[in-house]
Amino acid sequence: MDLEEYRIHGKAMVDYIANYLSNIRRRRVFPDVKPGYMRPLLPDSAPEEGESFDTILEDVEKIIMPGITHWQSPQMHAYFPALNCPASLLGDMLADGMGCLAFTWASSPACTELEIVVMDWLAKMIDLPPVFLHSSNGKGGGVIQTTASESTLIGVLAARTQMFQHYCEKDGQINEADLNTRLVGYTSDQAHSSVEKAGLIGLVKMRYLESDSDLSMRGETLMAAIRRDREKGLIPFFVCATLGTTGACAFDNLEEIGIICQNEDLWLHIDAAYAGTAFICPEFRHWLEGIEYADSFAFNPSKWLMVHFDCTAMWVKNSERLHRTFNVDPLYLKHENTGLAVDFTHWQIPLSKRFRALKLWFVLRNYGIKGLQKHIRHGVEMAKEFENLVRDDDRFEVPAKRHLGLVAFRVKGENELTENLLKKINSSGKLHCVPSSLKGKYVIRFTVTSPQTTIRDIKHDWSFIQMMCNQILNESPSGRRPISMAEIKKRNPSFGTSLLLSNSPMTPKVMNASFVAIFEPGEVIDEFLARNRTLDIACKDSPVLQRRVKGLVRGQRQFSLDSHIDLMVAANSKRSPRKSVTSIEEQSLGEDSEEKSSPEEMPRCDKCGQVISL
Repeated sequence: MDLEEYRIHGKAMVDYIANYLSNIRRRRVFPDVKPGYMRPLLPDSAPEEGESFDTILEDVEKIIMPGITHWQSPQMHAYFPALNCPASLLGDMLADGMGCLAFTWASSPACTELEIVVMDWLAKMIDLPPVFLHSSNGKGGGVIQTTASESTLIGVLAARTQMFQHYCEKDGQINEADLNTRLVGYTSDQAHSSVEKAGLIGLVKMRYLESDSDLSMRGETLMAAIRRDREKGLIPFFVCATLGTTGACAFDNLEEIGIICQNEDLWLHIDAAYAGTAFICPEFRHWLEGIEYADSFAFNPSKWLMVHFDCTAMWVKNSERLHRTFNVDPLYLKHENTGLAVDFTHWQIPLSKRFRALKLWFVLRNYGIKGLQKHIRHGVEMAKEFENLVRDDDRFEVPAKRHLGLVAFRVKGENELTENLLKKINSSGKLHCVPSSLKGKYVIRFTVTSPQTTIRDIKHDWSFIQMMCNQILNESPSGRRPISMAEIKKRNPSFGTSLLLSNSPMTPKVMNASFVAIFEPGEVIDEFLARNRTLDIACKDSPVLQRRVKGLVRGQRQFSLDSHIDLMVAANSKRSPRKSVTSIEEQSLGEDSEEKSSPEEMPRCDKCGQVISL
């Protein structure tokens, strides 16, 4: 492909991506494939001759899309957001076209200069203390890392180096390997698994402290653990506090933890991977109280800030501590401004980095602070709406306080009920959630992710969850009672019962759809039935009617007046052979059926041809 072909196919790719994102609701959010599905669809080896781009793009739909989980879908409620937007995509397109490797300032000055500027912009947007800004002319500043997990590891390694230096200054003969075995770090039992992984890589012990009833790590618990470990001859050196835990978006108490870390000379790293974006809104910044005690702080614009993966913003108070950990000084990395300019290669684990600052710059300029605040507040409001729907259904509970855009909910009772519900939800492919465990309770995490999510999406998804819940409760050996029509109407006011007119109609009604008139039984119906001997009317005690009522109650589906006809059965119809009661009932109550009966299958008046409904 030459550049002229690139112009053509590049425009086609932009159209493909735009169409994909604008029509994403039509796609099954969770793929229905098994491990290894792709191998039979592709050759055993790469092609000898090059293939056309059109052929490659065709195979994207045939081979790639069937195995994609659609993270940008409004029905994607698993994990935390991993958003993108046109500005971010275009910024990365330009960065990829430039193909810069930004390790030192000299390798591409604009990459480093822009990263310094946008990290200061972002720090001011969330109101970080000036000590974290490059422009403060101190030792602090921000850097873009790949992930929050990597940022935690960097914090662990830098804290370890600092403790090594401290003990080596006291005793020059100390063995660093022996010292490493005595180091111990602390985090909450609600912290992300990446904190555990950082301890494994750093070969240090990591204590998981029990959180309180609000799933928050508290200062008293931390201090007690530090005292116990010091008595054992261990060396506390690191604490990771979480703002917005993965399981329930809970917040550790920074003020209590921070003062302890300051007094005990421990490195305090703050992981705010998801929630950090929300601090753009002043009403959410109360969770940042105590941030002045932090040595390092990180969150992911690649989650909720519309900047696509990868992009993690990390700030440190003293970049020299990173230099001592990651600095290497080969001749080929030296340049005439070494020591005067920032070289981000000494702030991170890899040598090189992509020009990630460009897409962040595009997004901040395209949306502005107000636009991003509006986006965050919309996601929070949608989560509030979902929480209200959950609380209105007495079969469910919200075991943890909702924060921001995450609602943790469960079916009341044994964990097995909630686990079975989640399996049904995800196996449908219509929406996608993941579980978590909160103090021994199995919960479903429902996160508002997409900026396209509307209140209609929320209500639709909740109705689907309720329908799945009906099925698992009816299948459950616990013997849950059937739900009454009154309860259904209370939980879902839009649920229609017009077909029945009452729970068990005493007098069936007939509607002539040609002029929408409703008649009481009497001469009109007698005359009608005299002319139309093709109809039987089921009485109110009929098994057909009772099964119909039961199906409506359990299904919670919206039915129009003429959608499903169980109270009359076609007999000797000229249009089609008489259908049995069983076959019609199976059509209307089939578990997987979502289509209404077609007009051709319904009884019609011989005179006017209108569908007749009871």
